[in-house]
Amino acid sequence: MSEWKECKLGDVAKLSKKSWKVGDEQMPYIGLEHIEEAKLRLNGVGDSEDVASNKFRFEAGDTLFGKLRPYFRKVVKPNFDGICSTDIWVINPQKGIDKDFLFYFFANKELVDISYSASGGTRMPRADWDFLSQTIWNIPPLEEQKAIAEVLSSLDDKIDLLHRQNKTLEELAQTLFRQWFVEEAKEGWEVGKLSDEFVFTMGLSPKGETFNEEKIGTPMYQGNADFGFRFPTNRVYTTDPKRIAERFDTLISVRAPVGAQNMAKEKCCIGRGVACFRYKLDNSFYTYTYYKMNSLMEEIKQFNETGTVFGSIGKNDFENIEIIKPPFEYVTKFQNEVKPIDDKIILNCEQIQTLENLRDTLLPKLLSGEVRVEG
Repeated sequence: MSEWKECKLGDVAKLSKKSWKVGDEQMPYIGLEHIEEAKLRLNGVGDSEDVASNKFRFEAGDTLFGKLRPYFRKVVKPNFDGICSTDIWVINPQKGIDKDFLFYFFANKELVDISYSASGGTRMPRADWDFLSQTIWNIPPLEEQKAIAEVLSSLDDKIDLLHRQNKTLEELAQTLFRQWFVEEAKEGWEVGKLSDEFVFTMGLSPKGETFNEEKIGTPMYQGNADFGFRFPTNRVYTTDPKRIAERFDTLISVRAPVGAQNMAKEKCCIGRGVACFRYKLDNSFYTYTYYKMNSLMEEIKQFNETGTVFGSIGKNDFENIEIIKPPFEYVTKFQNEVKPIDDKIILNCEQIQTLENLRDTLLPKLLSGEVRVEG
């Protein structure tokens, strides 16, 4: 590592504070809620029409770093121009620093931990740039920076490709569900209640002292904050699970926001913010269950407007949702024909997890010089 140089972070990166105000041109908006925690990607964007003034502009390729301490690695590099929350740093490289390398440099957990260790404030502590800019880091020469970024970017490109494929496959499965059970629905099909077709369990949270992040016991999901594209993220475990969801059960968030949907990737504990569903006549029909519940989202999400402070949906509310009950033979045919599409989504999700784990293992090793690549 003799050619690596010790540098202050302020010699590597600088903050951009280009301002945007109401009345300026309309642009995509990124808030902390749009950045997937620890995933290094966006889960959507907002619109500047819906936000207040005094936001920061960013350009395609800039690094955006969420500076609030409760979050872990809210870091992205958008490929479009836009504006972002003032709770996000817009970071540009100094001379001699590759822009893509800079993104991974700020995505490194070591830097994230250091930035939060010196955060200031009480309720929502914020990272301190003055402190962080004085920290010392070993930085490789430009050509090796580019080689490091290329290795990590190749993994992220594969991850993005799988995400795009999953979006296309899920849209196809939803289209087929609508065709089979809405557009081609038969007049003689029975009308019933949700509880006539599905077994469901409302979650119940264990005591807080049973929680841990050391993977001891059963993974537990509390609600929307744990949900991903298809499967939740394992953040918290419990040694005293109260209510259980089985592998591939459909999960629905029942407290604000009501109606987020996922699938259990393993046997898990569901807290009070989650309910799980499975088809009564055959527990293995997880594809039909998932897309049937998805088709009811408009009605389920209406419960976001109920309650005194936050929206919620209860057991009786689910039981009283009116549905059309297709014949079992028809459901079986759909399950058999669409399940391969759904299983491909599940396989892609497993591959995404593997690639993310590989990237997150390689990233600190490459940035520390423990693993070297030729520039």
